[in-house]
Amino acid sequence: MFILFLIVFINLVGFGIIIPLLPFYGEHYGASPDQVTLLMAIYSLAQFITAPIWGLISDKYGRRPVLLFSLAGTGIAYVWLALASDLTSLYLARAWGGLMAGSIAAAFANMADITSAQDRAKGMGLLGAAFGLGFIAGPAIGGLLAGSDPAVTNFAIPSYAAAAFSGIALLLAVFILRESLAPDIRATIVAKSTRERWVQFTHTMARSDVRTTIILTFMSVLVFAGLESTFALWSRRTFGWGVAQNGYIFAYTGIVSALVQGGLLGPMSRKWGEAYLVKQGFIALGIGLLIIPFSNNFVMLLIAMAVVAYGFSLSSPALASQLSLKVSEQEQGAIQGIGRSASTLGRVLGPAGAGYIFAFAGKDWPFYVGAALMVLTLIFSLAVGDKAPKVSKSR
Repeated sequence: MFILFLIVFINLVGFGIIIPLLPFYGEHYGASPDQVTLLMAIYSLAQFITAPIWGLISDKYGRRPVLLFSLAGTGIAYVWLALASDLTSLYLARAWGGLMAGSIAAAFANMADITSAQDRAKGMGLLGAAFGLGFIAGPAIGGLLAGSDPAVTNFAIPSYAAAAFSGIALLLAVFILRESLAPDIRATIVAKSTRERWVQFTHTMARSDVRTTIILTFMSVLVFAGLESTFALWSRRTFGWGVAQNGYIFAYTGIVSALVQGGLLGPMSRKWGEAYLVKQGFIALGIGLLIIPFSNNFVMLLIAMAVVAYGFSLSSPALASQLSLKVSEQEQGAIQGIGRSASTLGRVLGPAGAGYIFAFAGKDWPFYVGAALMVLTLIFSLAVGDKAPKVSKSR
């Protein structure tokens, strides 16, 4: 479990190095604001398309091959980014990176393979903690390597560094990570025809409890991504903050997230179950969003952001665990791929919607609307309940 955590963390450090630089990289080649937005979104759009495919492949051929191929492809995308000579090259490099982003779905499926039903949420939380820590370290390293002078920003060195981190993660996966998909399960999957597997998958997706969990995943990410995309604009207008202050706040939320997912989630899930954590997470996320517009001092804002981080850090891995437990061992890759697609779609539509609301309704309204959406999502989750039996076997 620790090796998987380490691989995901190292890979996410590389991802985190690149993200803060992309808007400036695009502007370096003359991108307009809408073109910069597209540069950020094209990765997610490509990932949205391919995540379920990677999941299905990992069910048939194993998690390890998908992880190896994806990590190698991600490294190539970062090198491509470093060598980019125009805006088109940047778009192509980011699109390729999104197409190769199969490692996350495979990692979640791997965690489902190696954890019991009782420890599933703890395992998913551990991967969530790797995300949080990677997004703390990555931007700091990227900013350091890019240089402090905006006029002479070095875009190549951070890109090569990101490729190096992907390379380290790849080496760990090659030499240490073992295949998690049991031979008997894989043999059962391989024995089925493509048509049989597709029929099984469509029957799973037709189940109301599976669709509900996917909808809840999409909604929580939609709201949280809307917060992420507009918070810097809000803080500039409210407190006059710049890049550094917002970086500190997001690092703080990353630390809270890592502590919750890496420490609290396991004991809480064993005591109360995933369904309770999802609902508690929705409540906390909604309350935190509602507090932000009323945060007229630094301490109050820290409290609001901690509540937001706590809420999302409970609901996100708990939903991933629920999704895993609702399907058989033969469908873990496919269902985690669908879950990643739902999350990715939320990360595309959330910022677009929040940005529109920010521009036309005012700086506080993305948070009001986000809080209202969480109330509606909570009501929906309470109305539909979680009545379906758990399918995934304990290991």
